Amino acid sequence: MQPIVAGHHINVGAIFRSAAAFGVDAVLVTPRCADPLYRRSIRVSMGTVFQVPWTRIESWPAGVDSLRELGFHVAALALEQDSVAIRDFAANAPERTAIVFGTEGDGLRRSTIAACDSTVMIPMSGGVDSLNVAAASAVACFALQND
Repeated sequence: MQPIVAGHHINVGAIFRSAAAFGVDAVLVTPRCADPLYRRSIRVSMGTVFQVPWTRIESWPAGVDSLRELGFHVAALALEQDSVAIRDFAANAPERTAIVFGTEGDGLRRSTIAACDSTVMIPMSGGVDSLNVAAASAVACFALQND
């Protein structure tokens, strides 16, 4: 599994915990993302912010181009008309894939979605249209983990 791009202190901590649990290589945080070293993030992560490599991307969404230059396929997790189900994407996912998660409530900005190579979604039922970003990251990390 490759990097994920992470929001909010509690969600950031939970994303790190999922990243560690499912073998993510690194977490990338954007300039507006909460600090993974904030006490609440560390606590929610159960210390995995010290286990999973991470770095802050200086410029976003221009950072998508940097990831692409490094050989990554960058996929946005978003509800779009052309989104591919995460299980279908995972079946043929490029070896070097970075998944981008949005903020709680607003999701990803249009400029970020447009900058990404593809858009994936988590199919849901029961009239539910989205998950909390921390829960969504866990599902995506599980679906994309390397065996």
